[in-house]
Amino acid sequence: MLCAISGEAPREPVASRKSGNVFEKRLIEAHIAENHTDPVTGEDLSVEDLIELKSPQIVTPRAPNLTSIPALLSAFQNEWDALILETHTLKQQLAQTRQELSTALYQNDAATRVIARLSRERDEAREALSNVTISGGGASNGDAMQVDGQALPEDLVTKVDEKQTQLFATRRKRPVPEGWVTGEELSTFDTASSSESLYPGSSEVALNESGDLALFGGADGVAGVYSISQQKVVQALKAGSAITATAWWGDRAVVGTSAGNVKIFEGGNEIAQLGSHAGPVTSISVHPSGAILASGGADKRYAFYDLASFKTVVQVYTEAYITCCSFHVDGLLFFVGSSDGKIRIYDVKTGNNMVELETGGPVQAISFNENGTWFAVVAKKSSNVSVWDIRKQNVVKVLDAGSAVDSAKWDYTGQFLAAAGAGSVSVHQYIKSSKSWSEPVRKAVPAKDLAWGPSAQSLVALTPEGSLSILSAS
Repeated sequence: MLCAISGEAPREPVASRKSGNVFEKRLIEAHIAENHTDPVTGEDLSVEDLIELKSPQIVTPRAPNLTSIPALLSAFQNEWDALILETHTLKQQLAQTRQELSTALYQNDAATRVIARLSRERDEAREALSNVTISGGGASNGDAMQVDGQALPEDLVTKVDEKQTQLFATRRKRPVPEGWVTGEELSTFDTASSSESLYPGSSEVALNESGDLALFGGADGVAGVYSISQQKVVQALKAGSAITATAWWGDRAVVGTSAGNVKIFEGGNEIAQLGSHAGPVTSISVHPSGAILASGGADKRYAFYDLASFKTVVQVYTEAYITCCSFHVDGLLFFVGSSDGKIRIYDVKTGNNMVELETGGPVQAISFNENGTWFAVVAKKSSNVSVWDIRKQNVVKVLDAGSAVDSAKWDYTGQFLAAAGAGSVSVHQYIKSSKSWSEPVRKAVPAKDLAWGPSAQSLVALTPEGSLSILSAS
């Protein structure tokens, strides 16, 4: 008689009234308590359905090898030998584990030392690189390599200080020029004229001081000076590689290229080639004094050039791909926007990193308000333009442009902020008396970049097709 669950002879046998199967009492009771079924047939079963069976007590006979004292002693000896062997094996495994742990700790310590040494060498290399300038072999710079510190030369420091003193003294008292555009006139802005597609692949447009000449270029390596009054290209500037940035230095055209060089043209002729970025030039900026030109590149480096000698005087490596850079309107600070979403602010005179601002996304463009305290920031693929306060180092206003914004520009008076985006060109007005914002105009003109015309009476928009659209009062 065997238990239907365990297959062994039950000590307390019981039988099911329903199926007749025999079980060990403790096993079947545990099964019924959990499942309420017969484990063999699957029928419902309760403890009341079990019948206790009477059977003689079964005594399990001893194994034949344990029926005498010599056999028991032999069994004990075998168990002891097995225990000793197992203990010896465990000791060997423990010794091996200790050896492996010691080796791992040594390797970890060695790796830590190597990492510390490499980090130190990396920092030393960065510091050394920040003091080395490789000139691009331009026409007016005969040095193949020039080593400079991060600080500006004394003559340029003097010019920076003089210009800052001059601008700061007049900035707060500066009146709105006569004939400047008003919010009411802006509300009537519409497309007055458009050019044909001139330079496909263009990303930036810059107007000269007169506001009549627009500088922009495309992927074919040619930049054009377009006369708005004549509605035609008056100069074609061959840069040799795709145009990535544009600016004016007085009446001279300045372009950055995908080859990593900055070229300066006068009267349609190239007069200088500056820089040697290991990758495209992503942004250029002219200091308010007109004595220094800055370029930022995809190689995480920005450089300052002395425009009197066309030599590189400062070169600083940053922590991320530089997407845009610009001198502050007073000329003492240099702002660098990066792909890591940070704006790094440097002291122009010393090259020291003053502060880092977190914007939340790759920085697309930076534009300064002429009040000296506000600046606008455009993040890549964002439909908002953030207005920051330099003093508070935080955002004071977020303006919605309605579509992804590529560029934003303040006007000279600091009243109007124009935004260029994939869906429209819009202008936001700050009313100082009520400390409020309004949007006097938004036109469905797709634009990559824009610039204010004379007295802000017009807006020059660079379209994705590489043409210009002029918006003015109707």
